[in-house]
Amino acid sequence: MVATFLTFLLVLTALGASAILARRLEIAPAIVFLFVGIILAFLPGFPRIEMKPEGVLLLVLPPLIYSSGVAMSWREFRANLRPIGLLAIGCVIFTTVLVAAAAHYALGFPWSVGFVLGAIVSPPDVVAPLAIARRLKLPHRILVILEGEGLANDATALILYRFAVLAVSTGAFSLAPAAETFVAIIAGEIVFGILVGWLSLRLRQWARDPRVEISLSLLTPYLAFWVPEHFHGSGVIATVVTGLYVSWNGPLLISSKTRLQGIFFWDFVIWLIEGVLFLMIGFQLRSLMEKSKALPVPEILTAIAIICAIVVIARFLWVFPGTYLPRLVSKRIAARDSKPPWQYIVVIGFTGIRGVVSLAVALALPLTLPNGQDFPHRDLILLITFGVIAFTLVGIGLTLPMLVKALGLSEHGQLEAIREREAEIAARREILESARGSLDRIIKERNLPEGLARFLEARHETRMRALPEPPREEGQFTPATQGASLVREIITLERLCLHRLLREGKITDETRRRIERDLDLEEAAVDNREKNGPL
Repeated sequence: MVATFLTFLLVLTALGASAILARRLEIAPAIVFLFVGIILAFLPGFPRIEMKPEGVLLLVLPPLIYSSGVAMSWREFRANLRPIGLLAIGCVIFTTVLVAAAAHYALGFPWSVGFVLGAIVSPPDVVAPLAIARRLKLPHRILVILEGEGLANDATALILYRFAVLAVSTGAFSLAPAAETFVAIIAGEIVFGILVGWLSLRLRQWARDPRVEISLSLLTPYLAFWVPEHFHGSGVIATVVTGLYVSWNGPLLISSKTRLQGIFFWDFVIWLIEGVLFLMIGFQLRSLMEKSKALPVPEILTAIAIICAIVVIARFLWVFPGTYLPRLVSKRIAARDSKPPWQYIVVIGFTGIRGVVSLAVALALPLTLPNGQDFPHRDLILLITFGVIAFTLVGIGLTLPMLVKALGLSEHGQLEAIREREAEIAARREILESARGSLDRIIKERNLPEGLARFLEARHETRMRALPEPPREEGQFTPATQGASLVREIITLERLCLHRLLREGKITDETRRRIERDLDLEEAAVDNREKNGPL
């Protein structure tokens, strides 16, 4: 028990140091986590840590998928459902088939084993590419499509994986029943996901306690995931649907206290999970190499190179026809959704980073078949999977910034951010103006005392003055924008005075905490208004 806890502390220390290093180097944290994990795995005396596939699939994957679903806009997901579906279903199946063919003809795998490998390496990760893409300030639609694909593609891959493993184990496969089962699983999980989302929100509304509500929010993804898994589904679709349902219906049902506390809670939980997972991927290299000593190194490297080339090429072969053919075939699609710039297609095609789900599924491969024989090429599949993850994460993660810069997409994203910021400011102004009309009506109808009326009017005017605006000229900012730093400075001075009063014994610690919370909330409000930086 003590040894396990010490190992956890070592991993947590490595996670914090890696995060600081990634910020200093201005590299995507996932890349640094992977390299640090590999280095630590080969350090003498460092405890051996192996990733349990059931731990990833059943314990770690649900909150990751759910949080991404909650963060995703249902309106934007629905608006981009066609490209998301083409990538999450079509591209995954296409990549699986090409990898299976390459494994069969180039590596000598049986077709069924080739499909197992294809299902494992076909789904891009949702965590790493989004983290990299957001840092590069890519256009919003690219981010939506990548996030939507990452949410849904695991379900397709996991269903294909189970069909393929069954074919290897039994030696039989029928396309028609498999297709019917595939559709039935998706339909059933959509209904179940909506049910879980509805139940979760009603229970949270009934509880009206932030601690209970946050606990229920943590239980929600496991309920959505585990029940379908128990009945041999995938659980991914249900969890995604639950997250989207909560995202769309939750704002008016979740209290402000719960929302404020939940944001920080979930932000830390997801950061911790993602960091530990990529460290764990690095930790696996040592054990994988030990298990595969019987395999010749040239054979391993050749297999990794072939499959890496296939997964990269397959995505490009799919995204360009998948973008242009529907518009050529259907005038309705062409009229409704204009053709995107070719630079968008290049970036989406290039951003096919594999991640933790692929490795977890590979590790979950059975050791033996029902007849007692070893699972064919299991060790080589594990090494290929690790190689594909490492190549796509490091290779694509480090070159994507250069590609984005060369294509000029950062400028597109910045212009888009400016327009979004202007829309946000306009919305804030409209809300306050609407509230002003309601305030005048309330004061008049309820005959409020003069002091109370002045208090409410002063609050409104304070919020109007704090409203940010774009700069009038280059380098010239409005008082609201320029005053944000001064507000923070004044809050700092107030905190120093508060600390002095506590030291002098003029207030209690409890009083200090209440005042400090008010200052923290005010500073958080300033940070929220200035989140995207001054324009």
